[in-house]
Amino acid sequence: MDRRQLIAAGLAAAYAPAAWAATPVILVVGDSLSAEYGLKRGSGWVALLEQRLEREKIAARVVNASISGDTTSGGRSRLPALLAQHKPTHVVIELGGNDALRGLPLGMTENNLSAMTQAAQKAGAEVLLAGIQLPPNYGRDYGERFAALFEKVGRQHKAAVVPFILKGVADIPDAARLFQPDRIHPTEEAQPQMLANVWPELVKLLRSK
Repeated sequence: MDRRQLIAAGLAAAYAPAAWAATPVILVVGDSLSAEYGLKRGSGWVALLEQRLEREKIAARVVNASISGDTTSGGRSRLPALLAQHKPTHVVIELGGNDALRGLPLGMTENNLSAMTQAAQKAGAEVLLAGIQLPPNYGRDYGERFAALFEKVGRQHKAAVVPFILKGVADIPDAARLFQPDRIHPTEEAQPQMLANVWPELVKLLRSK
């Protein structure tokens, strides 16, 4: 290897870490809605996100750290290690539905979402909160206060918010056809709409960096 080749190799080595560091890393911390529950691998909205980023020629890595059944408490306890391991530039928090299903206090859910948002921001990441809404049988007052948590935390910490990740899925007249037999988890057919709900807010964050 001659002198010019040595210099070129040295420059490549010097700049490679910087180039890698500049690539956005999107960390998704969610529950079964993001963990492909009941779906074949690679068909959930997070996998579709990876495909769309590639089509749009947006250089970004996606890390799906979602766990079926997870709550905001579980996500909060897992987040520090995930932030340290993956060093994300963007964090999508899709949690809260299981809190409501278990009847956990709204104040606890709000506090957990707030703590997760602050932890991610402190680590240098932009945050997107993917909200969920409850069926009418949970009671109008509880449902409205629960749905408002995501917007409230978003305003407090200047985080982006998708008010309802199941918009166009759970709120349409024939919604049952887009859910698995348990009537809780969306089908593969619903996944593109879920991505369509998340994409506009997420891509704004990606392009603002």
